[in-house]
Amino acid sequence: MKQFIANGQVFSNAATHWLTQHHKRVTAVVAALLLGGGGGAFAVASLGPDAADIAVREVLEMVQPLSLPDYSQVTVAPYVLYRTDTTRTSDTADTLLKRLGVDDADAATFLRTDADARQILLARSGRQVTAEATADQRLSKLTVRWSTDSEVQFQRLVIERNGNDFASQIETAALRTNSQLASGTIRSSLFAATEEAKIPDAVAVQLAEIFSGDIDFRRALRKGDRFSVVYETLEGDGEPLRTGRVLSAEFVNAGKTFQAMWFADPATNQQAVQANSKGGYYTLDGKSLRRTFLSSPVAFSRVSSGFAMRFHPVLKQMRAHKGTDFAATTGTPARTVGDGVVTFSGVQKGYGKVVFVKHRGNTETVYAHLSKLMVRRGDNVSQGQTIGLVGSTGWATGPHLHFEVRANGVQKDPMKFAQQSETIPVAASAKPAFERVAQQAKIALVAASLQDSSAQ
Repeated sequence: MKQFIANGQVFSNAATHWLTQHHKRVTAVVAALLLGGGGGAFAVASLGPDAADIAVREVLEMVQPLSLPDYSQVTVAPYVLYRTDTTRTSDTADTLLKRLGVDDADAATFLRTDADARQILLARSGRQVTAEATADQRLSKLTVRWSTDSEVQFQRLVIERNGNDFASQIETAALRTNSQLASGTIRSSLFAATEEAKIPDAVAVQLAEIFSGDIDFRRALRKGDRFSVVYETLEGDGEPLRTGRVLSAEFVNAGKTFQAMWFADPATNQQAVQANSKGGYYTLDGKSLRRTFLSSPVAFSRVSSGFAMRFHPVLKQMRAHKGTDFAATTGTPARTVGDGVVTFSGVQKGYGKVVFVKHRGNTETVYAHLSKLMVRRGDNVSQGQTIGLVGSTGWATGPHLHFEVRANGVQKDPMKFAQQSETIPVAASAKPAFERVAQQAKIALVAASLQDSSAQ
């Protein structure tokens, strides 16, 4: 019995020693049981020594302070304020500088008197301008950027302060091309959807042009139709200057999917490719979207009167309308829808100023109510070429373009006629290169479509 008690005493001492060494772990385990227990009750006793019995020892040590650098001799460079905006036609030197956060009478005087600044900067809209100013709002540097007809370069006007004076110079620099992904859903119109998706109007026009042979954007759009697009942006000094070409696009209209991509045969002359003469849009399986005839003689616009019976606004009677009227402002370019020869360019009664173009296959197109004629009889014209400007001459109550398509002397619905015109597939020799580009286009379109899904 004594031996049993002795053994128990040894076990108790060992347990007490272990609990003293590991009291934190024991406390954590018990706390976990209390927090995650299934309804049981636990009583916890302090297993550590009484704090009153622990001896307190004071330790004193000398601490050496850190040596700090002497900041009294450090000079703080003056900070520069940057602001970028877009010029407006109503801008004056003072209003522009004020919008850029600059309050500098000398700078305003220079902008008004410098010939380059007046011509390039003032009363011009849409040009990117960046101001660098000091803390007291004095102008240090002003940079104006704008794009030209070049696909690879842009120009900039640089105005810099030199003491109390300013100097200006015009520079040429390389454009940088980036790709943008975007997508949207039709709720009312194409332009409303692209605006909601923050897609430039120039891209919306290209979308309508690309799919115009398959989709009637004036009558066939449905609420819920979707589109995805990959397009170029051309940048100068990191600032977007203008949009470039649509590289690939997808449009889902009434449940049917249409896809397109830009392709230029790499085997063709590089200079011709840069001039856009050898490239075109194709379906992703290699079918050309360039048809013999365009569906519209003006860039995407509203149809004010279609190919049907209507009440004639001038003759005041019901009469068959054997053409299509495109609402457009005076001066809008009117383009030929196909290659051909001008057979008439002049004035004809109700047509006013009108151009007739003869195409192969005994087909003729008519462009009426023009304000200006830009071709002559006998001229050879190519698809998309501007042949006149929209107006309201002849029997017209307002500016618009009256357009007709005649096949063997019979008027046809221009939209249907364009959709039925022939297309040309990609050349067999370019197929391998085409398929590589098509695969990249598919991936890009999937990425673009995800943006619309994430937004919703």
